[in-house]
Formats: sequence, C-alpha cells, structure tokens
Amino acid sequence: MSILNTILHLDQNYLIIGLLAIFFTLEQVSGTPFSFKNRGKHLFQNILYQVVLTALNVFFVSIQVYCIEWLNTHEIGLLYLVEIPFIAKLLIGVMLYDFTTYWIHRASHTVPFLWRLHRVHHSDTTMDSSTVLRFHPLELILVYQTGNILAAGIFGLDVNAMVLYYFVIYIFLFLEHSNLHYPTWLNNTFGLIFVMPDHHRVHHQQEQFYTDSNYADIFILWDRIFGTFKWMPVEKMKYGLVEFEGEEKQSFLYLMKSTFLHIERVESPNLNTETNKNSPPCEEDNSFKTPL
Repeated sequence: MSILNTILHLDQNYLIIGLLAIFFTLEQVSGTPFSFKNRGKHLFQNILYQVVLTALNVFFVSIQVYCIEWLNTHEIGLLYLVEIPFIAKLLIGVMLYDFTTYWIHRASHTVPFLWRLHRVHHSDTTMDSSTVLRFHPLELILVYQTGNILAAGIFGLDVNAMVLYYFVIYIFLFLEHSNLHYPTWLNNTFGLIFVMPDHHRVHHQQEQFYTDSNYADIFILWDRIFGTFKWMPVEKMKYGLVEFEGEEKQSFLYLMKSTFLHIERVESPNLNTETNKNSPPCEEDNSFKTPL
C-alpha cells in the first residue's frame, strides 16, 4: 500500500520529466528503427507544449478534480450501485478511464473540430519519446479532461483511479512513441491484451487507412473488440501527415495556430495501390490473434 500511496501522491510533472529523460537518453545511445536528425530542436519544440499545458492546468485541473469529487460526494455513477473493494475499484477505474479515452480518441479522428485539435499530435513526421508531449493544450483540457469528468459521472470513478490511470498511461505512452527497438515477441504475448509499441506505430502511419485504427492507449482489447485493430510491418511505416511536412509546418507556433486554419487532409502519395482496389494492404483483426 505504501507504493500505491506514493503513486497516488506523485506529481505528474516529475513522472513526465523522469520518463522523458530515460527514454530520450535510450534513443541517443542505442540502435533505433528510424534515423532522425535534429533531435535537440525537436525535443525543445515538443517541450513547449508541456510548458503551456502545465501553466493552464494550474487552473483547469482544479476544476476537473472539483467536478469529479462533487460527483463522488453525491454517489453518482454505476459503481455506486455495488460494493467493491478499494483496490478492485482502482483497477476497474483505470480500465474504464481507458475505455472512455478509446472512444474520445476514435471520435477525434472523425469529428472535424476534434481532428483539428488532434492532428497536432499526428503531425510529427519524426516521432520519438518527446512526441508524447506534442498535444495541443486545448485538446487535453477541453476534450480529455471533460471526458474524465463524463467517465466519472457515468461509471462512478474517483480521483484516485484517475491519478493511477495517468501514472500507467504515461508509462505506456513513452513506450509506444519512443524510437527504440522492441522484441517482436511482445506483440504475440502482452500484445494480446495491452497496446504494444508496434501497435501504436501503425496509428502514426501516414496513410489514413492505418491512422484511423489502434486508438487504445493501454488496452488493445478495445480495438480488437470494436473492430479497429490494424497491423503493418514497422519497416514499411512512414510517420506524420503529408499536409504537415516541411520544417515550417513542424514549428511550435505553426502547429498551435493550425487548429484555427483550414488545412485539407492530403492522402499519402505512398499509399499502397491495393487500398485503391478496396483490398486493404494490412490485417484488419477483429479477433484476438496477433501477427507473427
């Protein structure tokens, strides 16, 4: 319980700084699947998003916590209909927060306004560990924090479960975005239930056919159950969005204002011709099988 208490009271900013330091260092000293230059500049640009978010969260996080605690005080939500041990409620809470995020993430790829916010994250053509920070602050505050409040109201989740969820999800996010080699056997073992780096790399593939898949952050089960799981080999991947290629369009200032600009979605020129013949060039897996 002492370890759990430490996690529940840990400042998330320290967690993010620690994970970024670990994974960014590993990317510099080990072999990587993709060769990218200007990592220092890329890191600085992405850190700016976290700086802005941290400043805004001084105000907005308190609103989120107040709303969830109000819902808890009035015992609103499905989990208040049954008696559940504290630890079990925490674990169920993590799953349900992740379940909610899956649907929000999925909506972010189909609702035009939400996509304008979310495409900032997908704009990164040279994804590495610092890409975890590349989210438009308005998306995290207006969309995902609101989603947490809705999840708490529907399911009866509390702040402790949310804190544990963020602790777990940040570990997964850094694993998933880092430019590191991972053993392929992970996909056929832990990857049956959890999101593995190779799963999330498909989600950042430039072709929209692949981008609109693998929405889960922790439990790949959601994608498998709801038919949004797809797969392609790592060596065939190209990250980012065509409409955001070029140094100017990768800058912090441009991406911050891009939400308010009309930018047409451009299909990748490398799109496999099989797709145009309505024969998907990947596995659309609705079962619990994972490619070898």
